Amino acid sequence: MKKPIIVFFAALLLCGTAFAKDQSIAYIDMSYILKNLPQYEQANEQLTMLSKRWQKEIDAAQQEARVMATNYQTEQIFLSETMRAQREQEIVAKEQEVLELKRKYFGQDGELYKKREALIKPIQDEIYNAIQDLANEKRIDIVKDRSADPALIYMSSKLDVSDQVLHKLGAK
Repeated sequence: MKKPIIVFFAALLLCGTAFAKDQSIAYIDMSYILKNLPQYEQANEQLTMLSKRWQKEIDAAQQEARVMATNYQTEQIFLSETMRAQREQEIVAKEQEVLELKRKYFGQDGELYKKREALIKPIQDEIYNAIQDLANEKRIDIVKDRSADPALIYMSSKLDVSDQVLHKLGAK
């Protein structure tokens, strides 16, 4: 009874492999491609400069809040109840301003995210189109990013098409 089942599965396996199409696979190294694109480096520099400028603004506001809190601590005993409450509100407002600046610039939908989207997305789209064109020309079925694949242990260098993608993008 077990023999016909084994024969059936063996036949099914042989039929499946006989009809399977060979798939051509190529790899790219996205970090290598990005590193060799001047427009990506320029976009990254712009983002870094913006980030530093915004961080300085946040640091200045934080310092101002610290100074306000320190001054309040030393003057607290000399202030009336109304003045204390007013100063405490001012400190809380300044701390809220700092949090709002952080959210505005570095939050999930902040200015840095929007600027990165505006600068980097067109470059990514251009790379994707170059990969797609190359895959169509060379009849490649699957293109994987080896820099993003931690499970990749070995890859033949002839499967790496990163330089060809760079050539399509006009990079040297």
